[in-house]
Amino acid sequence: MSKRKANNGWMARHVNDNYVRQSIADGYRSRAAYKIIELNKKDKLFKPGMTVVDLGAAPGGWSQVASDCVGENGRIIALDLLQMDSFAQVEFIQGDFREDEIFDKLMKTLNGSSVDLVISDMAPNITGQRVTDQPKSMYLVELALDFALQVLKSGGDFVTKAFEGAGMAEYRKLVQSNFVKMYNRKPGSSRAESRELFIVGKGRKA
Repeated sequence: MSKRKANNGWMARHVNDNYVRQSIADGYRSRAAYKIIELNKKDKLFKPGMTVVDLGAAPGGWSQVASDCVGENGRIIALDLLQMDSFAQVEFIQGDFREDEIFDKLMKTLNGSSVDLVISDMAPNITGQRVTDQPKSMYLVELALDFALQVLKSGGDFVTKAFEGAGMAEYRKLVQSNFVKMYNRKPGSSRAESRELFIVGKGRKA
């Protein structure tokens, strides 16, 4: 199959995707908004007045849902390599989370504030080659967890996108050792053919 035909096939699936259509109708910036909505219904992630850090935020679907949930007394710090238009309660940092300079900027923005929830939708550019894609994915989820363990208050929660494959068994054990409960989630809005899943850590241990 040619690259042109493959790309056209993806575009056709995207345009005809019910969640893409629904996101347009509902005013969400991406279909990913429904993933965090589903996770919130299951795991009660958001509360009014919370401080939330959103990693891999662009184009802003997760931050949009978080903003609606935490309300005007809440605070959201969003970070992404790509530009993202801002909206209420959201402070945006553009940069690569893997770089020390950007990490330090994020920590400076927090300024010692306790964080109630860290959510991460970070993912590498997928090539289709698991031998290279999976290590890149694991590196990002490990960075997200390391950050969460540094900033979450006792009892805080953590959510990250991951991809099933090498390293995930050990990663789940690490989450289990640092949180009261750990859940594997596959929202209905996540494409069935995708290896994508979400790891939820509830209740950061003191």
